Amino acid sequence: MDSLQSTRLDSGAHLVVEKISGVQSVALSWMLPVGAAYDPAHLLGRAAVTSEMLLRGAGSLDSRAFADAADAVGMNRSVEPGTFYMKIGASFLADRLPDALPLLVDLVRRPRLDDDAFEPSRQLALQALESLRDDPQQQAILAARERHYPAPINRSGMGTPEGLAALDVSLVRRGWSEGAVAQGSIIALAGNVDFPLVRDLLTPLLAGWNGASPALSLDHSAPRGYAHQSDDTNQVQVVVVHDAPPAPHDHAVLERVVCSILSGGMSGRLFTEVREKRGLCYAVSASYRSDRDFGSVTGYVGTTPERAQESLDVLVAELARISQGAEREEFDRAMIGLKSRVIFSGESTPARAAALASDLHKLGRPRSLDEITAELDAVTLDRVNAYLSTRTLGKLTIQTLGPAELQPPAN
Repeated sequence: MDSLQSTRLDSGAHLVVEKISGVQSVALSWMLPVGAAYDPAHLLGRAAVTSEMLLRGAGSLDSRAFADAADAVGMNRSVEPGTFYMKIGASFLADRLPDALPLLVDLVRRPRLDDDAFEPSRQLALQALESLRDDPQQQAILAARERHYPAPINRSGMGTPEGLAALDVSLVRRGWSEGAVAQGSIIALAGNVDFPLVRDLLTPLLAGWNGASPALSLDHSAPRGYAHQSDDTNQVQVVVVHDAPPAPHDHAVLERVVCSILSGGMSGRLFTEVREKRGLCYAVSASYRSDRDFGSVTGYVGTTPERAQESLDVLVAELARISQGAEREEFDRAMIGLKSRVIFSGESTPARAAALASDLHKLGRPRSLDEITAELDAVTLDRVNAYLSTRTLGKLTIQTLGPAELQPPAN
């Protein structure tokens, strides 16, 4: 890792570039403020349909011609609708940067969004919704998310059948023209590339690009509490969500350690207590999600109807018991895992580009791998336990999916 530079371009978009010696590739992550949270309430799923349509041609190139042009420069590309952003990803050899950037700029500024691309894209979005029937774990997680987070950031991004039915191609085009704006956008590159070169290539390509994304208004009346979805099956999905520090908070790194202690593979507390000792479930985990203004931990158990109540009780108990403190052995094991993941991410230019863009959104600045490592090095067992002694979970969201309701533990 040689250098990390960032600036705000004349258009208002943020640009960050990390030069990494020893690699031949470059990866780009371009985040545009037109994610699912910006979908009108009656058009849920617009972002999902838009993401399918974006790769089907741009500028003067139709879908086939654009694919051929991207293949000619050896560019892997993707579009993913997120909560806040539409995320465009690409990777290619460093010497193809001058050929790749114009294609990517066209994708953002001049997408075709042709009439004949709309219906196939909508059908794919509907099929994705239908596939949830075969994924009860994801159903339960999305249901818990909808009741835990404030609207509109509680949306899955997949939309609804009603929202997808109400869409037409003109509404997709209007949404993109209004949302794919410069101010609020983040362009991050990582790999064998120099900051001045990227800036000089982008400046003429982005000339005249402007606009600002609207502020999101959040509804903080999320119900939380317990809810059950009936499903005549021999499995039960249990999801528990509680509050955690947002990404900019000093305690965010400590929460990452705590979650790694809980769910750091087969040696994590949850696996040991819920599955190994008691044999209650076939899957158990906990994950920490943090953003600029909120954070949460999601605990999950997949089990059988006969063991479901005990599984829920033990999961909630373990999520609460961690506040009594961590032991040296489990702390050391968690720190090794976290530091290993930092090293692995440094060996992937797409992972670094995505992390840089995410940091700009969540923290307002990019972080180098050295800074992330130093932050982890500064974590001690005493700091973690001091944090745990004051840590509160807030009002829990508990979601179950299976043949019968369960009795939620007191919160």
